[in-house]
Amino acid sequence: MKQLDGYGPAIIGPAFIWNGNERVQVLIYNAEAIRWILQRRDGMSAEEAREFIEFNIEGAYVGPDTPVLAWPDDAFCLTPDA
Repeated sequence: MKQLDGYGPAIIGPAFIWNGNERVQVLIYNAEAIRWILQRRDGMSAEEAREFIEFNIEGAYVGPDTPVLAWPDDAFCLTPDA
């Protein structure tokens, strides 16, 4: 499993995903916790940190075991299809 350097406290846990016909174990990270780390550690604003995450972490493919990011606070914004 690949890990994101410097974001260990944001790990939620492992999960299995399907990559073609292969089951691969990946780590799931809480993106809100990563944003908090970037704000405290690197002095980014919340908006800067979100943009950094979206472009540099979510947008990066580092192989079949690329970590997955979850935005738990955004889940409450979803509405079911009518």
